[in-house]
Amino acid sequence: MTAPALPHAGPLTGPRLLVAALAIGAGNFLVVLDSTIANVSVPTIAGSVGVSVSQGSWVITSYAVAEAITVPLTGWLSRRFGAMRVFLACYFAFAAISLLCGLSQSLGMLIAGRVLLGLVGGPIMPLSQMLLMRIFPPRQATVASVIWAMTTLIGPIAGPILGGIICDGIGWPWIFHIKVPIALIGGALVFLTTRGLPDPTGKARIDAIGLALLVLWVGALQIMLDEGRNHDWFAATEIKLLAVVAVVGFLAFVIYELTEAQPIVDLRIFRHRGFTAAAVTFAGGFGAFFAAIVILPLWLQQNMGYTATWAGYATGIMGILAMISAPIVGKATEKFDPRAILSIGILGLGAMTAWRMGFNSDVTFAQMAWPTLFTGPFMVMFFVPVTGLAIASVTPEEQANAAGLSNFMRTLAGAFATSLVQTGWANSARVNQTELVGAMHNNGEVIAGMVAGGASPEVAVANLTRIVEHQSVLLATLDMFAVITVVFVLAALLPWLAPKPKGPIDTSGAH
Repeated sequence: MTAPALPHAGPLTGPRLLVAALAIGAGNFLVVLDSTIANVSVPTIAGSVGVSVSQGSWVITSYAVAEAITVPLTGWLSRRFGAMRVFLACYFAFAAISLLCGLSQSLGMLIAGRVLLGLVGGPIMPLSQMLLMRIFPPRQATVASVIWAMTTLIGPIAGPILGGIICDGIGWPWIFHIKVPIALIGGALVFLTTRGLPDPTGKARIDAIGLALLVLWVGALQIMLDEGRNHDWFAATEIKLLAVVAVVGFLAFVIYELTEAQPIVDLRIFRHRGFTAAAVTFAGGFGAFFAAIVILPLWLQQNMGYTATWAGYATGIMGILAMISAPIVGKATEKFDPRAILSIGILGLGAMTAWRMGFNSDVTFAQMAWPTLFTGPFMVMFFVPVTGLAIASVTPEEQANAAGLSNFMRTLAGAFATSLVQTGWANSARVNQTELVGAMHNNGEVIAGMVAGGASPEVAVANLTRIVEHQSVLLATLDMFAVITVVFVLAALLPWLAPKPKGPIDTSGAH
């Protein structure tokens, strides 16, 4: 799933090491940033290209799915072409494709660009971690892990804030353009500072059939989830066909990968109970977390009158306590049972989501900020130990595959959760609106009162309709928070299915 460790031939020192480390870390930061920077910009982008917000969500899901698909290819790419060469090629390609995304004039062009961004971004995450470990002396491996972990943690926090400020202040294309000079400069610095380091290559076989089946079932399932709500689900022939393709493709993928000598995704690793528990926890917990940070800014912008900037603040404020608590959680994970820390973190995320169930149409930014602010430490308690728990449950030879497969599941869970939460949100709003209208036995009196107050009958009806729609969406949002809370509670139980690690776990792979 991820590239094997490269030989430690001549680690860097001094200013050259510092510049190389920051430039490599910046590449990881850009890729992680790209997973959330568009979240608060979806309504603006959708309006700009003339599509619904529901269709605009493809900007988020297309990137995540493409990124997930290329993560398993990282090992093969690095063995075949050299890890540094692949990293630099993806780094510079990220800059070029970001420019094209900003120049997009239609949703189709933007989605195509986001798919390409995901394809080149997927290998950057694991390769950045590996290259940081390569350029630092072994005695400073912890420093390399901290740099990588911090860039990984800051990315999703900064994304909504930067996305909102840029979208409101300059225009949505600049959420892509802003990354171009950073990627170009970062790639150039990596090239200049790492010249002369060995970058071995060799013949490497790729599991082409496994890759094709992976693309088939993941693509079919994602399209079905995104388009189902627009086609009355299984009442439409195309949705039925996509469901069949997804199921058959998935079964064929599982059977083939279990019998393939060198599979692109080594499913045999699921024989370890601890890994299975940790990976499913990662997928379920991250899916719920990502669903919450997708639905919150959409609700704030579409129904609460927030700008993209303030919606970004409402989401990104969690970073304050997250940054402060990260070192503390890291040390605690080494001393205490990581399963307990992980469960507490997930339950905390559920509690903060349940807190939001008390929101109403008069909620202030300050009232909304408190649960978001306190989400930070619990987010760290979730992200830091979960990958380490997965890796600690397998043999040393399987650790690279364990890290890659767990993060593959995490990325897919984020994409699927985005589609599912928006489908549930829309369906719940429709049901709530019908129930509210049915419960208003005196709506004629309400309209008459508005007319008596000086409004025309047409304006009175429009105002009442708007009030009902506003309340139905509010109730739908609270319904989604309730569902997400339940998912968090269930996910918090899963770590206890894993055996207790025999010693301190390695948290360097956490993201």
